[in-house]
Amino acid sequence: MRLDEPTRIEVEESVRLDDHTRRDTMTINMGPQHPSTHGVLRLVLTLDGETIVKAVPEIGYLHTGFEKTAESKSYFKALVLTDRMDYLAPLCNNFAYSLAVEKLLGFSAPEKAVYARVILVELQRIASHLVYLASSALDLGAQSVFLYCFRERELILDIFEMCSGVRMMTSYIMPGGIQADLPPGFDRKVRDFLALFPSRLREYHDLLTYNRLWIDRTKGVAPLSARDALAFGCTGPTLRGSGPAYDVRKAFPYGGYERFEFDIPVGANGDVYDRYLVRMLEMEQSLRIIQQALDGLPEGPWQVADHKIVAPPKWEVSSNMEALIHHFKLYTEGYRPPAGEVWMRTESPKGELGFYMVSDGSARPYRMRVRAPSFANLQALPKMIEGMLFSDVVAAIGSIDIVLGEVDR
Repeated sequence: MRLDEPTRIEVEESVRLDDHTRRDTMTINMGPQHPSTHGVLRLVLTLDGETIVKAVPEIGYLHTGFEKTAESKSYFKALVLTDRMDYLAPLCNNFAYSLAVEKLLGFSAPEKAVYARVILVELQRIASHLVYLASSALDLGAQSVFLYCFRERELILDIFEMCSGVRMMTSYIMPGGIQADLPPGFDRKVRDFLALFPSRLREYHDLLTYNRLWIDRTKGVAPLSARDALAFGCTGPTLRGSGPAYDVRKAFPYGGYERFEFDIPVGANGDVYDRYLVRMLEMEQSLRIIQQALDGLPEGPWQVADHKIVAPPKWEVSSNMEALIHHFKLYTEGYRPPAGEVWMRTESPKGELGFYMVSDGSARPYRMRVRAPSFANLQALPKMIEGMLFSDVVAAIGSIDIVLGEVDR
């Protein structure tokens, strides 16, 4: 590096505030290689001592081009791309994409798949919130919570592995239903988790909710008013922590959610503590939904049978020429929805996840556009932290629970 090149820490010129006061500010980079930015996020922070004067999020370090890549794949093959956006909630991404494609095609999944999907995405919601809780607590020095949360998350990933053979990027929810029937022992495994998890939630509350250190680091920190949250397009716990009770599952029911009873937890102050409590209470509501769906889970087909958008059974391919041709054409050409456009919104763990799909009648999407909640929620970060202390930045970032794979796409 030459001596005349700018360094990572640059001292700006003194800024005149009034006739009698001058202030020296310093601009520093936080990230993109910083564990507390929860991914490759760069924050350009202007500081007056320990106080944040200005914050500018810089994104794009993880840009992968999912949307444009999907336009060169068949609808059948583009499913796997959705796993890798919010990689902490891949089943929720699968669900939203599958509902959008089904809306284009003009049909719904069978009843068994409807209930199975709800069970799986609510388990995924809990797993995602556990990663939020584990990582944000670790950021603030609560190491034990990290270990406890991942202990329970492993139980959920065991269920996903039982269903799909994969722990994270399952692609298990697909247009037309689910990839395979629910395995033997699924019901028992999920009910065991439902019986265990309430006691573990109480354990988290005992560790954090009334802990004076936790309260000092979160209460009144990074506040966001309801007006500002709505203006920035925030959704999910980031919005509900500020008061508005907006949840897509209630406002625009989809995928069978109109059949289940659950409440929408909201906060009052819009600070880090309220966003924490909202997610804790949401996990309780997810347990309610899973219990109802499990009790109502019907028998029957798990994939649509009268549309050739899913692969035939493997045993049939080896003995039936029509099935072999169907299998070959599906994997090489894909299926062709009628021309049209649809908008499908769902409630992911981070907020409103929407897919805008345009079909020109071919086997590939003419356009796929994703409305990612992490992208919108991140825009509110400067509003939360400007005027706060530098030590509050990690608490604020953790509280909005961003995933950069979803922000950059």
